[in-house]
Amino acid sequence: MSTERDRLDVFWGRNAPLRAGRERVRSAKEPQKNGGQGGDGDGGPGSGTALITRTRPQTRRPHMYRVLLLNDDYTTQEFVVVVLRRYFNKSLEEATRIMLLVHNHGVGECGVFTYEVAETKVTQVMEFARRHQHPLQCIMEKK
Repeated sequence: MSTERDRLDVFWGRNAPLRAGRERVRSAKEPQKNGGQGGDGDGGPGSGTALITRTRPQTRRPHMYRVLLLNDDYTTQEFVVVVLRRYFNKSLEEATRIMLLVHNHGVGECGVFTYEVAETKVTQVMEFARRHQHPLQCIMEKK
């Protein structure tokens, strides 16, 4: 009988401890006892039973991308603050600080995201700026 924990362990690829009623798997290197007809079930050395463990593959962290706003001479500072608050969930103070960085230094970092999220945010900002007839440029670069 399978329990919820056993099902979750199988789902996540974890090896659940053997419980009563679960099958044991014979290792390929071990000989079969009694001509392959099963044994007396003592489980001692040479009984032909082994617990097979599965190694979990190492997962790598995804590459991160910086989303940057570039300065231009036509986009208003208020519009930049609106973009930062709407698409990057910045507070008014933080949006103002980033807007001043864009204004004074020519570029400001809006956030660091995975590739797909950064690409989506860049597209959303560019479309929003075009709809409101602003030449605001938003780019992403690998961190």
